[in-house]
Amino acid sequence: MIADLVYKFLPYLTIAGKSVVIYLFIIAAIRIFGKKELSQLSVIDLVFILLISNSVQNAMVGSNNEVEGGIAAALGLFIANYLFKFLLRAFPGFSHIAQGDKLMLIHDGQLITENVRKSMLSVQELEQVVREHGVKNISDVDLAVLEVDGNISVLSKDYSHRTVQRKKKPQTTHNP
Repeated sequence: MIADLVYKFLPYLTIAGKSVVIYLFIIAAIRIFGKKELSQLSVIDLVFILLISNSVQNAMVGSNNEVEGGIAAALGLFIANYLFKFLLRAFPGFSHIAQGDKLMLIHDGQLITENVRKSMLSVQELEQVVREHGVKNISDVDLAVLEVDGNISVLSKDYSHRTVQRKKKPQTTHNP
Protein backbone atom coordinates (compact mmCIF):
# COMPACT_ATOMS: atom_id res chain seq x y z
CA MET A 1 0.00 0.00 0.00
CA ILE A 2 2.68 2.53 1.03
CA ALA A 3 4.96 1.22 -1.71
CA ASP A 4 2.20 1.86 -4.26
CA LEU A 5 1.74 5.39 -2.94
CA VAL A 6 5.49 6.11 -3.11
CA TYR A 7 5.62 4.62 -6.61
CA LYS A 8 2.72 6.85 -7.67
CA PHE A 9 4.36 10.05 -6.38
CA LEU A 10 8.00 9.21 -7.17
CA PRO A 11 8.00 10.94 -10.58
CA TYR A 12 6.69 14.14 -8.98
CA LEU A 13 9.21 13.96 -6.14
CA THR A 14 11.91 13.52 -8.76
CA ILE A 15 10.68 16.60 -10.63
CA ALA A 16 10.64 18.61 -7.39
CA GLY A 17 14.15 17.40 -6.52
CA LYS A 18 15.55 18.26 -9.95
CA SER A 19 13.90 21.69 -9.73
CA VAL A 20 15.63 22.34 -6.41
CA VAL A 21 19.00 21.34 -7.89
CA ILE A 22 18.50 23.77 -10.80
CA TYR A 23 17.41 26.49 -8.34
CA LEU A 24 20.59 26.05 -6.29
CA PHE A 25 22.72 26.01 -9.44
CA ILE A 26 21.24 29.30 -10.67
CA ILE A 27 21.75 30.94 -7.27
CA ALA A 28 25.38 29.81 -7.29
CA ALA A 29 25.87 31.03 -10.87
CA ILE A 30 24.42 34.45 -10.09
CA ARG A 31 26.65 34.64 -7.01
CA ILE A 32 29.73 33.74 -9.07
CA PHE A 33 28.98 36.04 -12.01
CA GLY A 34 28.19 39.07 -9.88
CA LYS A 35 25.52 41.22 -8.34
CA LYS A 36 25.48 43.61 -11.26
CA GLU A 37 23.17 41.17 -13.00
CA LEU A 38 20.60 41.79 -10.27
CA SER A 39 20.69 45.55 -10.27
CA GLN A 40 21.08 46.43 -13.96
CA LEU A 41 18.45 44.59 -15.99
CA SER A 42 18.87 45.49 -19.66
CA VAL A 43 17.19 43.95 -22.70
CA ILE A 44 20.19 41.63 -23.08
CA ASP A 45 19.83 40.53 -19.45
CA LEU A 46 16.10 39.92 -19.91
CA VAL A 47 16.73 37.77 -22.99
CA PHE A 48 19.43 35.90 -21.06
CA ILE A 49 17.03 35.20 -18.18
CA LEU A 50 14.33 34.01 -20.57
CA LEU A 51 16.76 31.70 -22.35
CA ILE A 52 18.08 30.31 -19.07
CA SER A 53 14.55 29.60 -17.85
CA ASN A 54 13.71 27.87 -21.12
CA SER A 55 16.91 25.83 -21.15
CA VAL A 56 16.54 24.53 -17.60
CA GLN A 57 12.81 23.79 -17.88
CA ASN A 58 13.41 20.41 -19.55
CA ALA A 59 16.01 19.53 -16.95
CA MET A 60 13.39 20.08 -14.26
CA VAL A 61 10.33 18.34 -15.69
CA GLY A 62 11.78 16.24 -18.50
CA SER A 63 9.14 14.93 -20.86
CA ASN A 64 6.37 15.43 -18.29
CA ASN A 65 4.08 18.12 -19.65
CA GLU A 66 1.18 17.44 -17.31
CA VAL A 67 -0.20 20.01 -14.89
CA GLU A 68 0.89 17.81 -11.99
CA GLY A 69 4.50 17.91 -13.21
CA GLY A 70 4.41 21.71 -13.38
CA ILE A 71 2.87 21.87 -9.91
CA ALA A 72 5.55 19.53 -8.57
CA ALA A 73 8.31 21.71 -10.06
CA ALA A 74 6.73 24.92 -8.75
CA LEU A 75 6.12 23.43 -5.31
CA GLY A 76 9.73 22.26 -5.12
CA LEU A 77 10.91 25.76 -6.05
CA PHE A 78 8.61 27.48 -3.56
CA ILE A 79 9.77 25.20 -0.74
CA ALA A 80 13.45 25.61 -1.69
CA ASN A 81 13.04 29.39 -1.86
CA TYR A 82 11.32 29.50 1.54
CA LEU A 83 14.03 27.34 3.13
CA PHE A 84 16.80 29.33 1.45
CA LYS A 85 15.43 32.63 2.78
CA PHE A 86 14.98 31.10 6.23
CA LEU A 87 18.62 29.98 6.23
CA LEU A 88 19.76 33.44 5.10
CA ARG A 89 17.99 35.04 8.07
CA ALA A 90 18.83 32.38 10.63
CA PHE A 91 22.53 31.93 9.86
CA PRO A 92 24.62 35.05 9.16
CA GLY A 93 27.55 32.90 8.04
CA PHE A 94 25.38 31.22 5.41
CA SER A 95 24.09 34.62 4.33
CA HIS A 96 27.68 35.83 3.92
CA ILE A 97 28.56 32.82 1.74
CA ALA A 98 25.37 32.94 -0.33
CA GLN A 99 25.04 36.71 -0.81
CA GLY A 100 28.49 38.09 -0.13
CA ASP A 101 29.16 41.43 1.46
CA LYS A 102 28.39 44.98 0.47
CA LEU A 103 31.13 46.52 -1.61
CA MET A 104 32.31 50.13 -1.29
CA LEU A 105 32.78 51.54 -4.79
CA ILE A 106 33.48 55.22 -4.09
CA HIS A 107 34.80 56.87 -0.93
CA ASP A 108 35.27 60.63 -0.59
CA GLY A 109 35.07 61.15 -4.35
CA GLN A 110 37.68 58.50 -5.15
CA LEU A 111 36.98 55.28 -7.04
CA ILE A 112 38.02 52.14 -5.23
CA THR A 113 39.25 50.51 -8.42
CA GLU A 114 39.72 47.03 -6.98
CA ASN A 115 36.11 46.96 -5.75
CA VAL A 116 34.77 48.40 -9.00
CA ARG A 117 36.60 45.60 -10.81
CA LYS A 118 35.13 43.01 -8.41
CA SER A 119 31.63 44.40 -9.00
CA MET A 120 32.06 43.93 -12.76
CA LEU A 121 30.74 47.46 -13.31
CA SER A 122 32.52 49.70 -15.78
CA VAL A 123 33.46 53.24 -14.79
CA GLN A 124 30.92 54.47 -17.37
CA GLU A 125 28.16 52.41 -15.73
CA LEU A 126 29.14 53.74 -12.32
CA GLU A 127 29.13 57.31 -13.64
CA GLN A 128 25.63 56.69 -15.00
CA VAL A 129 24.49 55.36 -11.62
CA VAL A 130 25.92 58.43 -9.89
CA ARG A 131 24.03 60.72 -12.28
CA GLU A 132 20.82 58.73 -11.71
CA HIS A 133 21.23 59.56 -8.04
CA GLY A 134 21.34 63.26 -8.85
CA VAL A 135 25.07 63.68 -8.38
CA LYS A 136 26.99 65.29 -11.24
CA ASN A 137 30.41 63.66 -10.86
CA ILE A 138 32.04 60.77 -9.06
CA SER A 139 34.23 63.34 -7.30
CA ASP A 140 31.06 64.74 -5.64
CA VAL A 141 30.13 61.36 -4.12
CA ASP A 142 30.98 60.83 -0.46
CA LEU A 143 30.17 57.13 -0.50
CA ALA A 144 28.76 54.65 -3.05
CA VAL A 145 28.08 51.07 -2.00
CA LEU A 146 26.97 48.04 -3.98
CA GLU A 147 24.57 46.42 -1.52
CA VAL A 148 24.17 42.65 -1.16
CA ASP A 149 20.81 42.82 -2.94
CA GLY A 150 22.39 44.40 -6.04
CA ASN A 151 21.18 47.95 -5.37
CA ILE A 152 23.67 50.80 -5.28
CA SER A 153 23.43 53.33 -2.45
CA VAL A 154 24.96 56.78 -2.90
CA LEU A 155 25.69 59.34 -0.20
CA SER A 156 26.63 62.88 -1.15
CA LYS A 157 26.63 66.45 0.20
CA ASP A 158 28.76 65.63 3.25
CA TYR A 159 26.90 62.37 3.82
CA SER A 160 23.57 64.17 4.25
CA HIS A 161 21.93 63.16 0.94
CA ARG A 162 21.30 59.43 0.56
CA THR A 163 19.73 57.71 -2.44
CA VAL A 164 19.36 54.07 -3.39
CA GLN A 165 19.15 52.94 -6.98
CA ARG A 166 16.37 50.37 -7.10
CA LYS A 167 16.36 47.49 -9.49
CA LYS A 168 15.19 48.63 -12.88
CA LYS A 169 12.64 47.21 -15.23
CA PRO A 170 14.10 46.21 -18.58
CA GLN A 171 14.56 49.04 -21.04
CA THR A 172 12.89 47.99 -24.28
CA THR A 173 13.34 51.22 -26.25
CA HIS A 174 16.03 53.83 -26.48
CA ASN A 175 14.92 57.42 -25.95
CA PRO A 176 17.81 59.80 -26.60
